[in-house]
Amino acid sequence: MIDKEVSELRRRFRGDYNNISRIRGCYVSSNGEVIASFNESMGILGMEEQEKYLSLLKKAISGSMGKTLNDIEFSTSQVMDSDEHRLLMKLRSSGLADDEAVNQLYEIITKSLHMAENYLILLAFDSYDVPYRGKDGDRMEDSGDSVHQYIICSICPVKESKPALRYQPEDGFFRNRSADWVVGAPELGFAFPAFDDRCTNIYGAIYYVKSKETNYEDFVDAVFHTDAPMPLNMQKESFRDVLTEALQEECSPKLVQAVHNSVRTMMQIHKDGKVAEPLQVSRNEVGAVLKDTGISEEKMAAFHVKYDLAFGDHAYLPPQNLINPKELTYTSEDVVVKINPEREDLVSTRVINGTKFLLINVDSGLELNGIPLHFEE
Repeated sequence: MIDKEVSELRRRFRGDYNNISRIRGCYVSSNGEVIASFNESMGILGMEEQEKYLSLLKKAISGSMGKTLNDIEFSTSQVMDSDEHRLLMKLRSSGLADDEAVNQLYEIITKSLHMAENYLILLAFDSYDVPYRGKDGDRMEDSGDSVHQYIICSICPVKESKPALRYQPEDGFFRNRSADWVVGAPELGFAFPAFDDRCTNIYGAIYYVKSKETNYEDFVDAVFHTDAPMPLNMQKESFRDVLTEALQEECSPKLVQAVHNSVRTMMQIHKDGKVAEPLQVSRNEVGAVLKDTGISEEKMAAFHVKYDLAFGDHAYLPPQNLINPKELTYTSEDVVVKINPEREDLVSTRVINGTKFLLINVDSGLELNGIPLHFEE
């Protein structure tokens, strides 16, 4: 899926834009025991409650592709005959009305998901009459010829609030409010099937993870029976490790700047071109930059091996997970220097009498703790 398609689905979760008639949920303790479950009609809920439930569901597909959202792809054999895909299809085809299938999903999640606090599993089914879009992008509401039916799952931590004073308007005074259990924004979730090219794709799902640190591997394996997407921070760390371990003494300032600038340029061209498909960077594209900087054949071969071991053969990565396009950061044990990448010409490195120096041109002015500094000749 692309961000534009995700945004189109997100717009469903407000007011009368959706066809969600019921909300199903399961309240689970931190040790995986089911505390309670419910199956409520949206029609009997007040508007404020409806909005809060819709907001929790909407956040399960929030963010952007390659960051908080990732595609899950099912193999042909899974779609043809597998327990995991069969269950998801049963949940969808029944509109979550199949109690046995819903309880089976609850069991799979509670056995595979390990969270530090209690959590809520929230489920909904939506049927979307997809409007036709002309070549100019205009919606034509009355000319849709497809219906996208999908389930969405939002898994939210439930935390105990702190006691506090609360204003009581009836007596014009502040009274004690006891601790209560409050549902927080989802930590993870998914929607099935995928909405690719604005059409239903039963070979895919979209998976959401709020954290940059974890990907809930056991959950992904249990629900989708596939490898979990690598967490965002792990992608950055792995990319740094690949360059460091493969290139070793050839990992020079010039080389790292060249990689950063090349990836940053790709991102800018992609943005300026307003390409809908998300940009992905391959091993060969990074390798071409390394080759242009004069890396030895030995180090190039090591880079290819390290890259494939870290990310898998023929892996494509979101460039925003590899670099920060807005800054270059130089770090030593006691110093951190951040540079606008468009002004890397202000920085140079030198070795003077065996000591390494980072030199920064500050003719445009320099401040220390906000105080302008003056230099003596």
